[in-house]
Amino acid sequence: MAYRCTGEFTEQTLPAGLRKDHSTKPGVWALIHVLEGRLRYCVPAWNYDQVLEPGTLGIVAPEVVHFVEPQGAVRMFVEFHALPEQGPADPHR
Repeated sequence: MAYRCTGEFTEQTLPAGLRKDHSTKPGVWALIHVLEGRLRYCVPAWNYDQVLEPGTLGIVAPEVVHFVEPQGAVRMFVEFHALPEQGPADPHR
């Protein structure tokens, strides 16, 4: 079960921080959900580059540097997960 989800983003509202190299915290993994359109998901260290579409999840491993890039119009959100002992003390963060 997710402990936190972002709001929905579009190609216009996607934060700059998600468009450049970033990673999750230790013990936290995430799922990238594309609701509409296409989103490029890249993990440079793994030479991984995939275009996500509705029905295709992007799986983000803990602490692995990655970035996303809209491919035209897109609607998406990110869902964060962690084992109870690894998650944040406050589940509402």
